[in-house]
Amino acid sequence: MSLLPPAIFLMGPTASGKTGLAVELVQSLPLEIISVDSALVYQDMDIGTAKPEADVLALAPHHLINLIPPTEVYSAAQFRQDALRLMAEITARGKIPLLVGGTMLYFKALQQGLGDLPQADAEVRAALDAEAAAIGWPAMHARLAGIDPDTAARLQPTDAQRIQRALEVHALTGETMTALFARQSEQQLPYRLLKLALQPSDRAVLHARIAERFVLMQQQGLLAEVQALVEKYPQLHAETTAMRCVGYRQTLDYMAGKINAEEWGEQGIAATRQLAKRQLTWLRGMEDTLVLDCLAPDLHARAGEQVRTFLAA
Repeated sequence: MSLLPPAIFLMGPTASGKTGLAVELVQSLPLEIISVDSALVYQDMDIGTAKPEADVLALAPHHLINLIPPTEVYSAAQFRQDALRLMAEITARGKIPLLVGGTMLYFKALQQGLGDLPQADAEVRAALDAEAAAIGWPAMHARLAGIDPDTAARLQPTDAQRIQRALEVHALTGETMTALFARQSEQQLPYRLLKLALQPSDRAVLHARIAERFVLMQQQGLLAEVQALVEKYPQLHAETTAMRCVGYRQTLDYMAGKINAEEWGEQGIAATRQLAKRQLTWLRGMEDTLVLDCLAPDLHARAGEQVRTFLAA
């Protein structure tokens, strides 16, 4: 292992302070940031994704943001391919890849590889969307539970994107995602890893941060951003993958008059809390992580010390 080049994972739930910590680490260490965030890949989606602002990106450039328009789809397999290429390029430059984000499936795909999953099929997805429109996603989740109980147990009954994908995989292959992942070959990541996991010592404080941040997004112009998106990309709708990002679906509902202003805020905050809960569940299941309290006043000093010790080993 000591002969492998180093790489660092900086993981954590939304609003845990990952970006601020990463930017500070880059200022004092030979690191380059690779974003591990399925929302930051989209162009023109800045406020609702909490994308780093231009001055931050000038100080600490991020790879793998602003890659595609919100009408397209970016898969975990594509992320793995892009991340491996960038990691090799960064290492060749004599620097260390710092992979930062909260999309835990991307971290898992990068470290462990992916099963041989089929490409998305527009016809199958359209049929599943039509069925969901008729009976609702909780009923689709119940259907998935009858086919693939292990996958269904990991998903919320309202997690339309992942429920759809699991049903799509079964429809296309006749096999469950659980079975396909069980057969996947171990694809060893050729790096010596330090995996830092930011977790809150007090979940209520994280919830307060989430609420404050969503209100700030509203004040910064989230509504105007989504209005501009649907004008620029008329094909966007609530079930488009990009619009399933937390905050965007709720803003579309508000624009459509399905919810009022108060409900817009409440539902946006609730959806973000649910996202944080899922991220923390993923983190608890990851092996060999070094947990740091994201609320600790000396977080940056502790993280810097751990990184320096790792790099000196």
